[in-house]
Amino acid sequence: SSGDPGIASLRGDDLRDAYLRHLTATGRGNLSYEWAARRFFETWPDPQDWAATPLQERLSAGSATRPVITFLMLHGGLRPGYDYLLSRKLSPLWREIQTSPLRAEIDEFLDEAEQLGFTARTRLATGSQAPIRLLIQTGKPMRQLTVDDLQEFAAACREREHATGISHRHYFSAISMAHMVLFHLGVLDSPPRTGGPIPYEERLAEVSAPLRAELVGYLERKRATCDRKTVSAMATRLKHFGVFLTETDPALQSVRDLDRRCHIEPFLASLVDAVSDKDGAPISIGDRNRRVVAVATFLRDITEWGWDAAPPRKVLFRDDIPKLPQMLPRYLPIDADRRLAAALTEHPDNELAALALRLQRACGLRIGELLDLELDCVHELDGNGAWLKVPLGKLATERMVPLDPETLEVIDRVTQIRSHGRPLPHPRYRRPAQFLFTYLGRRLTQQGVRRELDHATELAGLGHVTSHQLRHTYATALVNAGVSL
Repeated sequence: SSGDPGIASLRGDDLRDAYLRHLTATGRGNLSYEWAARRFFETWPDPQDWAATPLQERLSAGSATRPVITFLMLHGGLRPGYDYLLSRKLSPLWREIQTSPLRAEIDEFLDEAEQLGFTARTRLATGSQAPIRLLIQTGKPMRQLTVDDLQEFAAACREREHATGISHRHYFSAISMAHMVLFHLGVLDSPPRTGGPIPYEERLAEVSAPLRAELVGYLERKRATCDRKTVSAMATRLKHFGVFLTETDPALQSVRDLDRRCHIEPFLASLVDAVSDKDGAPISIGDRNRRVVAVATFLRDITEWGWDAAPPRKVLFRDDIPKLPQMLPRYLPIDADRRLAAALTEHPDNELAALALRLQRACGLRIGELLDLELDCVHELDGNGAWLKVPLGKLATERMVPLDPETLEVIDRVTQIRSHGRPLPHPRYRRPAQFLFTYLGRRLTQQGVRRELDHATELAGLGHVTSHQLRHTYATALVNAGVSL
């Protein structure tokens, strides 16, 4: 048990006497507390029997009895059930924990959370919401907690959320943060999943079962030869096609039975009025093009592979693919570039994300390359200064970019304020890696970078700017300086 083994092994009068000694030692003893303790332990010589009573009976404990329950929970004498722990605010815990065996473990948790950069308010809120409840209910020392323990707690949160209709989002956030802190403490072997790949079966759940099986089989095959992000994009686009077929022809059992007049032409026509799942706006011509290309590639591949699911005749042709306008890359004019740089330097909302954007602009990185940078990315070349080693990106190649003193200062500042902790799994290789941009124990996300860019463009009085425009601005500046394409 994580509690005092002497308390955990006591029963009845002995447990009552231990509680009364605790009240005296902490200067909170009074007659009503003593009477409540006597009644409680006379009724429940083994307090764990109390935990088996209906929730409403447990919650009905009076104000003089609740301190008994708190004492038992914090000293390893009672595991009251997550339903009880989630139904009570447990506000006295921070005061009572100071004299309990859990104090050292909670202090260790809070110290690590501070090292990872979490604010005092977040640390204390999370400490009371997740780790304290986990230690109480599991009865384990913190070093013995497992992912299964966190999942059991999360399942209890979902069950209570469903029963009450009250959002438990704050508990789920606390569980995720607790998972991250326990990972960096070395308690858990892996960090929490943060938007990682969703199984194809789950992503294509809206597609009818027979069609879904064929699409999932294709995506699993493409994983062998394509980048993970490429296959993920294929899954998104093929999902739209599969959902369309499911809705328009529920009886369709295989893509082998696709008919151009009944299926392909109505699908192409539907794209004109299709809207984005994110904002409800009409999809762009580029998105229409990508959806049709994905379907065409799928049908071509399974035909060339000789799959039984391949249609016996061609149903989608090159002219069916929407034509894209030939646009020159968008870059920021010199004045807009300077105003954006000033906003990122002088008024950042998230300093780490602002520094990431400044590094992206200074080196012309894609956003994926930027966030994949590791701590050892700067290399000194004899007689040639400092260079940034850019990891494998969209084209599966590495490259070196020269660094000026100002950009080196940006990287130095990043290393000062980044979140320290254990290496995190690399998304490409799965090996542990110390990434350059880490925030609150996690990798900085593309969403976090984009939020900071939106903040800076608003301050600079600019319209919508994408992070990839910083790459085009870098390239344009080089061309203007006489560097060859």
